[in-house]
Amino acid sequence: MAERLKLKALDAEDLAVVSAAMQDALVAVKDIGWFRDENRLALVASRFRWEAPAGPAGEFSRTHAALVFDDVRDLKQRNLPLAERDRLLDLLSVRLDAESGDKHIVLDFAGDRAMRLEVGRLVCRLEDLGEPWPTWCKPSHPGDPEAWR
Repeated sequence: MAERLKLKALDAEDLAVVSAAMQDALVAVKDIGWFRDENRLALVASRFRWEAPAGPAGEFSRTHAALVFDDVRDLKQRNLPLAERDRLLDLLSVRLDAESGDKHIVLDFAGDRAMRLEVGRLVCRLEDLGEPWPTWCKPSHPGDPEAWR
């Protein structure tokens, strides 16, 4: 049984760790839920396991993970294809909005898509669900040394 990641973020430094763990997670639009009455946003994603070493045959792994934000007062979105429930979104980062400090959390997705959460305070949880599965596809980014080849 693979070790499961379980993190909690209460400040900017903690959130940076969560962001690194969630970078390149794939999220279906239908797997994002805002529970307004509970002041909670939750999503389930296919998380690339950056912290896990490659397997013996060079394979990498992904796992399902739940990302939950509590004390969410309002939610805004930019360019999210909400009507396309099966559309996969590529999560690039989770960060505090530089202009509002710890009052807004921004989830940046590829394709100039984003969600901005207005929060009373930063309370975030990330937890892996189930067992990981192998993948041969390792995400890369233009600034990565591996992308220069």
